[in-house]
Amino acid sequence: MERLKTVDIKGKQYVEVNERIRYLRENYPDASLISEMVSNDNGVCVFKTTLIIEDKARATGWAYEKEGSTFINKTSYIENAETSSWGRCLANFNIGNQDAPIASALEVQNAIAQQEQIETKTGQYLAQISECIGESDAAGAVELWREMKDKTISDGVWKSLTSQEKVYLKDALNNTPV
Repeated sequence: MERLKTVDIKGKQYVEVNERIRYLRENYPDASLISEMVSNDNGVCVFKTTLIIEDKARATGWAYEKEGSTFINKTSYIENAETSSWGRCLANFNIGNQDAPIASALEVQNAIAQQEQIETKTGQYLAQISECIGESDAAGAVELWREMKDKTISDGVWKSLTSQEKVYLKDALNNTPV
């Protein structure tokens, strides 16, 4: 297989979906990618793509995107889900997954961006809660704690609190009505 053009994302090389499709068209001119929107409920879109060559299904790829989960998904989550399913389908046919995990460049960028957002929010909440505890502001610490809706963030904050801060926050939560 020819070496496909890659992009560097945080030190890893990924083949973008358009490059995978180019390779498919050049090497399998009669191939078809059939994509189907399986669902689009409550802002979550799911696509399935099937690669057809010589009237036989050769590979499938599934992908989903959440509306608003990233900047681009505020307006284009449906398109991203379909494109991601194409890329995953082609990777499952071994087009574009040379020395790399099966993920589109956009999926990797989104995962990195989401992880960075979680780390940033965790750090912000940790700093604010620690400051409230340091100032003996139980109500402020409780308000911030209850404001956190993402379990990943609250788990990260909890793991980072000192033992004394955990005791203070537990007491504050137990003594503050909901």
